Amino acid sequence: MTSISPPLAVPPRDSTQIYAGDHVKILSWNLLHEVGAQVQEVVALIEAVKPDIVLMQEAVAGLSALTDRLGGHYARFALPERIHGLACWSRHPFSRAPVRCRLPSGLIVRRHAQIIDFGSFSIANVHLSHGQILNRRQLRHLVPMLRNQAIIMGDFNLVGPTLLPQFQDVGPRAPTHRMAEIFPIRIDRCLVRGMHLMNHQILPNFSSDHHPIFVKLGLDAPPRH
Repeated sequence: MTSISPPLAVPPRDSTQIYAGDHVKILSWNLLHEVGAQVQEVVALIEAVKPDIVLMQEAVAGLSALTDRLGGHYARFALPERIHGLACWSRHPFSRAPVRCRLPSGLIVRRHAQIIDFGSFSIANVHLSHGQILNRRQLRHLVPMLRNQAIIMGDFNLVGPTLLPQFQDVGPRAPTHRMAEIFPIRIDRCLVRGMHLMNHQILPNFSSDHHPIFVKLGLDAPPRH
C-alpha cells in the first residue's frame, strides 16, 4: 500500500509582524525640539490616529516616556552635538535594532538617518539638510541601505521633486510648514518603493511648527525572480 504524506503544515501568522498584502499606518512629525510638541501631545495624536509606526524628528530625550504610556517599542538617536534627534515608536517589534546611518553633511549640522527594519520592509527616518543639492545627495546615499520594499519619510527640507528613481512621492501634497512663519511649503514627505498608497492626511500641528503627516500603505508582494 502506498502511503500518502500529510500536507505540510502552514506556519501560523505572527500577529506582531507585517506581511505582503497587509497595510501599515505611519505617522511622521517634526516636533520642534524642546520648545515644541511634548510627550502628552504625541500620545494624544497616537491615541486619536492609531498609527502602527511613528517617526519623529527633533525628538528630545523625554520622548522615551512613550513606552511607559503606550507600550510598544522605541529607539532614538541624537544628532551629534544636539539635544534632539531622530526617534521611532512602533506597535510592532523591530526585526533588528535600528541603526544610525551617517549622511553627507554640511559644515554646521552633521546629519544622519535612522534605519528601522521590520523584516518585510525597511524605513529611513530622515531630517535632511537645507541645501537643495545636498539633501537630494543624502537621499541617494540612503537607497543601497534599504530593502527592496522601503519607505523614506520625515522632514526633507526639500522644495520640488526629489529626483530619486524607483521611489514614488506618496505623501500629502498640501503645505506642512511655514518658512519664516510666512511662506507655506511642503517639506515633510513620504517616498515608497514596493508599496502603494491607500490614504494620506495632514494633521494639526499643536505646539510644533510642522504639521504631522499620516500615510496608510499597502505592502506589495515581493517580485519573483
